[in-house]
Amino acid sequence: MGVTTSPNAPATTAPASRGVLRRFRRQRLAMLALAFIAAMVVVAVFAGVLAPHDPNAQNLNRVMEGPSGSYPLGTDQLGRDVLSRLMYAARLSLLAAGIAVAFAVVIGLPIGLAAGYLGGITDRVVMLVTDGLMGFPPIILAVGVVGALGPGIVNAMIAVGIIYIPRTIRVARGAALAIRNDTYFEASRSIGTPTGRILRTHMLPNILPPVIVQVSLMMGFAMLAEASLSFLGLGAQPPDASWGSMLGSAARELSRQPWLMVWPGLAIALTVLAFNVLGDGLRDSFGRAERRG
Repeated sequence: MGVTTSPNAPATTAPASRGVLRRFRRQRLAMLALAFIAAMVVVAVFAGVLAPHDPNAQNLNRVMEGPSGSYPLGTDQLGRDVLSRLMYAARLSLLAAGIAVAFAVVIGLPIGLAAGYLGGITDRVVMLVTDGLMGFPPIILAVGVVGALGPGIVNAMIAVGIIYIPRTIRVARGAALAIRNDTYFEASRSIGTPTGRILRTHMLPNILPPVIVQVSLMMGFAMLAEASLSFLGLGAQPPDASWGSMLGSAARELSRQPWLMVWPGLAIALTVLAFNVLGDGLRDSFGRAERRG
């Protein structure tokens, strides 16, 4: 069955991974969400090929037009093609959320892993700081960070990443606490395996399932946070566009052309929903594997 029998490592099997994939494929909503996210990624990567117009090209003779053959979603207040800007904005929005979540995981995962495994004073100090950070409302904290660093998409990504560091720490710590006293870890400690090796090669692979689920959920919330900052003018700066900045620009023209808010708002809502549904599907798949394991 491919079971690892060394006392230094937990028993894992390839069939278990295949079982998770098989259960995930049975969840139609999660598969649909994954397909939608994949389509958004394709649009973001190939926006230069798919977009019908230059996203920053202005045509002041065709300002605020409705959908037409030349401009399928109409034009904005500067005569720019809304569809093209929406495609390029997908690139910036997804990239910003992805980098922010990666920043949170790279910093939060090892801290949470060490806190959960070592316990004692390390765990108490880490959780004291984590609880303090989580006491701030997320958007207020992000606005404060961007206010200190200055507006811009890079600073917005850092701010959003800081929001999710304590949440990543809590997930990693909880998963590590749940398995730290299992037999194979006690066996590893008894034969003198270095702590760093135990954390890196044995514990990390076993806490990845809840972390993967959390990453999917964080992607959706990170997109909302980035959109909120860009809506306020603290994220993407002109002429670059994210869905949040497009929403902010459209809000200023609400009385003239309310439909301008529909497209970026719909893109944000559907993408966030897709990440949440994907996260739920992954949680169910991994959860069933753990219950049956």
